[in-house]
Amino acid sequence: MKQIFTVLALLLLHCGAAEGKECRLTSPNGKIGVTVSDNRGLHISVTCGGNEVVNVTAGMNGQTLRIGSAKRSTVNIDTDAPLYRQPHIRLAGQQADLRLNDGWGLQVRACDEGVAYRFYTQNKGETVVSDELADFRFPEEAKGWLAYTTNTEKPFAMAFQNTYHETHLVDARPLPAFLPATVEVAGGVKVTILESDLRSYPGMFVTADGNGLKACFAKYPKRMDYYRWRGMSYVSETEDYIAKSTGRRTYPWRVLAITERDTDMPVNDMVYALAEPNRIGDTGWIKPGKVAWDWWNDWNLRGVNFEAGINTDTYLHYIDFADKYGLQYVVLDEGWYDSSRADLMNAIPAIDLPRIIGHASKKGIGIVLWTVFNVLDEHLEEACRKYADMGVMGFKVDFLDRNDQTAVEMAERIAAVAASHRLMLDYHGFYTPTGLSRTYPNVVNYEGVFGMEECRWAKKETDMPRYDVTFPFMRMMAGQVDFTPGAMRNGTRENWVECYQNPVSMGTRCHQAACYVVHDSPFTMLCDAPSNYEREPDYTKFIAAIPVVWDETRVLQGEMGKYIVSARRKGHNWYVGGQTGWDKREVTLPLSFLGDGQYEVTLLADGINANHNAEDYTLTTTQHKAADRMTIKMASGGGFVLKCRQLP
Repeated sequence: MKQIFTVLALLLLHCGAAEGKECRLTSPNGKIGVTVSDNRGLHISVTCGGNEVVNVTAGMNGQTLRIGSAKRSTVNIDTDAPLYRQPHIRLAGQQADLRLNDGWGLQVRACDEGVAYRFYTQNKGETVVSDELADFRFPEEAKGWLAYTTNTEKPFAMAFQNTYHETHLVDARPLPAFLPATVEVAGGVKVTILESDLRSYPGMFVTADGNGLKACFAKYPKRMDYYRWRGMSYVSETEDYIAKSTGRRTYPWRVLAITERDTDMPVNDMVYALAEPNRIGDTGWIKPGKVAWDWWNDWNLRGVNFEAGINTDTYLHYIDFADKYGLQYVVLDEGWYDSSRADLMNAIPAIDLPRIIGHASKKGIGIVLWTVFNVLDEHLEEACRKYADMGVMGFKVDFLDRNDQTAVEMAERIAAVAASHRLMLDYHGFYTPTGLSRTYPNVVNYEGVFGMEECRWAKKETDMPRYDVTFPFMRMMAGQVDFTPGAMRNGTRENWVECYQNPVSMGTRCHQAACYVVHDSPFTMLCDAPSNYEREPDYTKFIAAIPVVWDETRVLQGEMGKYIVSARRKGHNWYVGGQTGWDKREVTLPLSFLGDGQYEVTLLADGINANHNAEDYTLTTTQHKAADRMTIKMASGGGFVLKCRQLP
């Protein structure tokens, strides 16, 4: 991979004492403009097509920052992207490096995909950041999509899982919302606030303030305590600052993704491209795949001659199921060690871990073990060495539930040590990703999404199908999603019921299947019980065979909050996944994305009775070529999957 920075010229700044100095940049396609000025504060004005879409007042530590000098350059990022939505990405733009007063600096980039800026310090000693100012102002009548904190008492302590509140900003709730946050301005242009290269610094939240959003951050932890259950640590007392460091450093990129079409949102690559490059070297040992998962289905096996639960026989059965249907992994979720004692280094008596790993190894199935973030961190080198030597492939790490500086440092520390032992990681109870999978590609997936687990305790008024056709546009800009799809018990809007022990998804069976194409998810679950999949082997074989990494990704149709149709190529074959909210929908799909020749097209679609019985589906095969069009009906909460196999 390569990253080229070419200095074109020094930008000479002209100013008057009253007006201040300013610096202007333009994206390569000429559509996006950025003006940085220092008149009564440091301001970053962003335009699209000549119209201002956001104006940011930025600062550090409450200081009055002034532009001293500037250097302009072009930036071309051209990098491999293992396990990303496509194997290679490019990002080009124009950059200004602005030297400010008191040892501060500001880098600003204008790209076709949006704008990014970040502060840096040249201070050789200790730098304490009391606060960072990021005040985003939008034109009047701006509408936002905000995911508020779920903890009003301690807003920075929660799992980063909530639906999006769609509202005019002036009517938004005065609660911190975690990123991404999307704002639509006149003309349908959307500005999505994200961050990239978050390292040794707290993650950003935003709070609505009139017609704008203001950044806020968790304070630096001063004292930690532990919850008795799971041994999970939490912040019990904080300092009066948000971050501290020693020596020169850069701070996270503040990303303003600019999109004129909703279909450009899920494939915006700015977060990944702006992150620090790969630090672990060879990635050939990192294997993507599908997972037979235990927790969501509550170990609900039928027709077996042993008592199902967290025990050796149950996991041997899951391994055999994974082997039969071509899955690559089995996760042992919470319960394989004694959570109440945080005893990560020993399995419970009912789990014969060497036997489970040995059985899995003979069948080519990888074992991944669940643990709590701080519990793993407190045994990090010892646990990684022990379980890697036993043949474990990685950890599902859970319950970080914060993104202050020390939490961010823990996430990177675990990624680095796990990589040194060739262990993959699936991060749960985790903040929205910020490009860490570029820096540490062994972090193969992230939660930070209102995923399938919510169906175990959601209320009937929860609108998951609407969320399902909203988050791919916003949340997937930030990185992969471990939504954990695959429910075999499915409910319509009228007949869905809450059931913790035997959960039901909202929407149709085909809505679930489409997740495997719509989502960026290189390590993804089949969340239901093997017994339920075994009852419908043709359907199970179909979803199990859908790839998890791709050579090309496009979003063909869609409108955020209403529906999405995504197409992904693997070799010469294409898969198309479509989902709708609770509104029934018919889409006409040109097949012009196909290559030359004839294709065998298998369509998994909502059955004629899916509006009444969400489990109804059809599986049909026809032949088509690129000049053809297909009309597909989606039921309420419905979906579809097309597999297009090129014929010889």
